[in-house]
Amino acid sequence: MYRHDWVVYAKTPLGGAAQVLEYLSRYTHRTAISNERIRALDAEQVVFTVRADEKGGKRMRKLEGTEFVRRFLLHVLPKGIKRLRHYGVLSSACKGIKLGAARQALQMPVINPRAVESALDFMMRVARVDVMLCPCCKIGKLRVIETLTGNARLSLPGGVVIQQSRGPP
Repeated sequence: MYRHDWVVYAKTPLGGAAQVLEYLSRYTHRTAISNERIRALDAEQVVFTVRADEKGGKRMRKLEGTEFVRRFLLHVLPKGIKRLRHYGVLSSACKGIKLGAARQALQMPVINPRAVESALDFMMRVARVDVMLCPCCKIGKLRVIETLTGNARLSLPGGVVIQQSRGPP
């Protein structure tokens, strides 16, 4: 693919860049259903919250377990297909630079660094799980004694070098 010159044509969006971004945002950061939305489950049914209105209201919905799993699996991508968020502005390799530039171009507010929650705090708040607790004895605390660095990335054909970054999950 690197040997070919590619011509990309994209029409100007009718509603402007803001409408395109709003459309794409529905497909980039969401999973089929988050853990916070599942309220109850038993051997026969799953109870979860859904949006009730445009103002953010919520209501409860019940489904049989088999129907819930069927609908959930509709969101699982076939092997070899990647989510949109792994490419372009949202790719891990350039997210820090290009996403910041996109926010600035759209005149979005700067992210408050104090509002960014650590994974440890998130797990404690949402799942009420202390991930630093020893999984064996449930008493002692785990501690980091060494951080291993990964291998450097190989360059692409033609000498192009990719910046090292965290890959998609």
